[in-house]
Amino acid sequence: MRKKLKIIIPSFILMIIVIGATGPTTDRYFEILKNLDIFATLFKEVNTYYVDEINPTTLMTSGINEMLETLDPYTNYIAADRIESYRIMTTGEYSGIGAVVERIDGVSTVIMPYEGFAAFEAGLRAGDEVHAINGVSLKRKTSEEVRYLMKGQSNSEITLTIKRYGIDEMFDVKVKREKIAVDSVPYAGMVTDSIGYVRLTSFTQNVGRSIGIKVLDLLEQGATGIILDLRGNPGGLLSEAVNVSNVFLEKGRKIVTQKGKVRANDWTYNTLNDPVDPDIPVVVLTDSNSASASEIVSGVMQDYDRGVLVGRKTFGKGLVQIERPLSYDAVAKITTAKYYTPTGRCIQAIDYANRNEDGSVGKIPDSLKNEFYTLNSRLVYDGGGIDPDVEVVAKSYAPVTSSLIRNNLIFHFATKYFYTKQHVNPVSPDQVRLSDAEYDEFIDWLSEKEFSYETKIERRLEDLIKTAKMEKRYTDLKSALDELTKASGHNIGKDLITFKEEILMLLEQEIAGRYFFEKGIIESAFGKDDDIQTAIQILSDPARYNAILNPG
Repeated sequence: MRKKLKIIIPSFILMIIVIGATGPTTDRYFEILKNLDIFATLFKEVNTYYVDEINPTTLMTSGINEMLETLDPYTNYIAADRIESYRIMTTGEYSGIGAVVERIDGVSTVIMPYEGFAAFEAGLRAGDEVHAINGVSLKRKTSEEVRYLMKGQSNSEITLTIKRYGIDEMFDVKVKREKIAVDSVPYAGMVTDSIGYVRLTSFTQNVGRSIGIKVLDLLEQGATGIILDLRGNPGGLLSEAVNVSNVFLEKGRKIVTQKGKVRANDWTYNTLNDPVDPDIPVVVLTDSNSASASEIVSGVMQDYDRGVLVGRKTFGKGLVQIERPLSYDAVAKITTAKYYTPTGRCIQAIDYANRNEDGSVGKIPDSLKNEFYTLNSRLVYDGGGIDPDVEVVAKSYAPVTSSLIRNNLIFHFATKYFYTKQHVNPVSPDQVRLSDAEYDEFIDWLSEKEFSYETKIERRLEDLIKTAKMEKRYTDLKSALDELTKASGHNIGKDLITFKEEILMLLEQEIAGRYFFEKGIIESAFGKDDDIQTAIQILSDPARYNAILNPG
């Protein structure tokens, strides 16, 4: 390997120098050639003389990734062995069994089988533990390694060794891999007699067409208003952001403009088709995890006063990436431009070009943000994501609730409930309701677990005590600190009662998912989702809806 590197790397440098000699002799080009030479020489010398054996691929990949980290988080190197996973993000398609599998408490566990696909048809359910694949133990496998083992050629068979709640012996399940198309629109239905709801989780190929079909179906069911939920949607294909916007906007409308250093890459995208419905009232739900393509749609709907935005400020990712092929089937994803909404707003929140002295990045200050006006002359701003027209305060959970989620205790109790409550047979997610007696069962079950948590107050108090000891003030303050410790301490039993409502909501959602899968979890939350309830109120009040979009 080392002899081979000695031959290849000088040849590589010679090739660069020859190419450089025929090109422009600018200072910048010389700097590129010089630094490539330094990098290649360093790589060769380290590989030759470093005390331990080095994996050249690992070393080079680390160097590339560290280099790209000085730019922005979205300029990435994708090695050939990661291409398939990357493609799944953009297409939503892969060959596998059709189930989300993650490690819980050190065990590979089925989180959710996709309805209608191989894992579901084979009888796998949430909570099933996968201990081996084709006889290979998963005990020390990472989630990524397990997912790799589950993927394979369509129509090839895979044997999973399963441990299920309530069954002592493990058993094998044979599943035939198939082409899996992850649905980026996991739910579309009526939340009231006249209001339709569509959940969009990512902008994958053809999702604009899918949204159009779903909206048309809701119109046929009697919808006179639409809620488009983009919360938690990280984005995806820019072209699909245009297509989703086109569902509600007329043909020929400008949707987004991208501008970069290379002017040949500047482009303006317009709607190309007739809309499904250009007039139906729309509310778009956003939050701090709505990013990129989600922000294009949100910004477009706001700029044209085509819909009311409800929720929280979006993430603020206004950067465009393109793919460039590299040697040996690798790919570079490079940020080449910023995108601008129809009014001219760039919603990029973080300024990666101008870093602080310590190398960190900061958000664009309010003093540098610019004013813009929507079609109806409403004032909006750039440089920090898209602000909602109606803000809803984000729901935060109590420490006891957060700990239950973090320790997967909500998940485990839902599994227990599903397999021990054989008499329970809900016909819809809204029928999944736990009685007071069943909640008491949860508390009793919890008492058998090693469950503990710490509040922020308790953590701050621990820091205060440490500081007092460091500054030799602990003896003087001990009495006051003891009183504060006593007053701030939590009681698990009391907290489980105090925060029963939010814990109960999460339990019912998870249990609904056991009976009705992903759609069950989504639908179960409708009645207690503040964003959705606010959207329903706005769409049910035409005067309020119009006043938001036409304040003058």
